[in-house]
Amino acid sequence: MRHLSRRPRIGRRGTVSAVAALAAGLIVAGVTAPPAASAAGRPDGVQRGLDTLVGPDGSVGAPGALASVADRHGHTRTYTAGVGDIATGAEVPRDGRVRVGSNTKAFTAVVVLQLVGEGRIRLDEPIETYLPGVVHGDGIDGNVITVRHLLQQTSGLPNYTEYNLQLRYYEPRELVDIALRHPADFAPGESWKYSNTNYVLAGMLVEKVTRHPIAQELDRRVIKRIGLRDTYFPAPHDSTIRGPHPRGYDRESPGAPLTDITEMDPSWAWSAGQMVSTDSDLNRFYAKLLKGDLLKPAQLAEMRGNTRPADETFGPGARYGLGLVSKPLSCGGGGGNDLYWGHGGSFPGFETRGGATDTGRAVNVAVTVQLGDAAARQRVDDIVTAALCRR
Repeated sequence: MRHLSRRPRIGRRGTVSAVAALAAGLIVAGVTAPPAASAAGRPDGVQRGLDTLVGPDGSVGAPGALASVADRHGHTRTYTAGVGDIATGAEVPRDGRVRVGSNTKAFTAVVVLQLVGEGRIRLDEPIETYLPGVVHGDGIDGNVITVRHLLQQTSGLPNYTEYNLQLRYYEPRELVDIALRHPADFAPGESWKYSNTNYVLAGMLVEKVTRHPIAQELDRRVIKRIGLRDTYFPAPHDSTIRGPHPRGYDRESPGAPLTDITEMDPSWAWSAGQMVSTDSDLNRFYAKLLKGDLLKPAQLAEMRGNTRPADETFGPGARYGLGLVSKPLSCGGGGGNDLYWGHGGSFPGFETRGGATDTGRAVNVAVTVQLGDAAARQRVDDIVTAALCRR
């Protein structure tokens, strides 16, 4: 079993940065995006933005891009650009399914907070209470690290995706144990640092308290509850993406050939980043969450309250709550238009960026290559913010 040639980093520097060029797949030098059009014969701002991202000359060099924009009444418009398969030239499927990476964290946090609302978990209880003997190491003590520390990324636990992972199936405990071989980054609560280890432990917590697989709890408590039709948590050893989807690609360096890495065992990401969804389903999830359809008022307030600065990871002005990220909107103006809330996600082959405002507007954009630098992610974020600010 060979090692990943580059370390998978879910959520790193804006939700997940570059990962391995994996097993053999088609390698092609580039692809040209077809011209975009709208009903009026001229592309609108979102379409123009997507068109600038795709093709070998695009600002992020993605083969394909997808977007979904929902107004405050829930009316949705979807967009595509580029191609969905560079081997066949097939179109990007409208609102196709993609691996949404660390958006999974927001789903996992919702389930934990639902259990808090039911009195089955206490936010400020040590994780040792629920997972005895699991969280211990050099400067690491599960008697001091609380559930809140995990959800807010203030535990100081090392990030297991910083270390070499193999291309194989992982059990969640294996991922945690990789992290625990290394010393703590800081004492719990003393700083903030993004670590996927926190959210694998959150998934283990859900399973211990409910005695059900995390996939079952996500499906029952979130996916079915708000009618997400194209969202699922892949079953063990399922390396495919079910249903209509574009292919996902990787390149070792700028200008290098693209490698198809669509099919991959996602277990290394588990409850920190394994889910598959669509832009429209993500819009519905974040809008329903902010509206209060998933959490009681007290738990939603906890999720959004006492946020910590997360600029280095998520961009200027970003702040991290409990599995939810706020980012400023350039349009401002108050009345729910000062900020939007989401998370974003990155997974080998895919990047998703977006969120929703308190007014009900929601936007998500996906590209079919993982973005390796802050400038590329900012270009996608700019499309999101422009669409959210549009009247």
